[in-house]
Amino acid sequence: MKIRIIFLILISFFIFENLIAKTENELVNKISKNLRCIICQGQSVYDSNSEFALSIKLIIKKKINEGKSEKEIYSFFKDQYGEWILYDPELNEMTFVLWGLPIILFVFGGFLIFRKIFRN
Repeated sequence: MKIRIIFLILISFFIFENLIAKTENELVNKISKNLRCIICQGQSVYDSNSEFALSIKLIIKKKINEGKSEKEIYSFFKDQYGEWILYDPELNEMTFVLWGLPIILFVFGGFLIFRKIFRN
């Protein structure tokens, strides 16, 4: 009877540990997909196999184990490498043109099309 209880406890422990590791890996993947690789222009850290990308993934794991949130990890990398490292930058005075230009072009293009159609 004791052997069964010990066996059940061990199985429960390994299942729980596996779930934690899986959740951690999913968070590492999510964060690394939103970070640019500085070595491989145009690739995310998730897609890259460069030494830089591998070291960034290790840093992300370390920060998660320290209890840092996703936002804190992004802030850490933004402080280290600048806003450029993020694929999805925040809306602020530095990125206002980046976010606003497509909307302005869309409205201006719609105005030109509307004017062209109703002019004739």
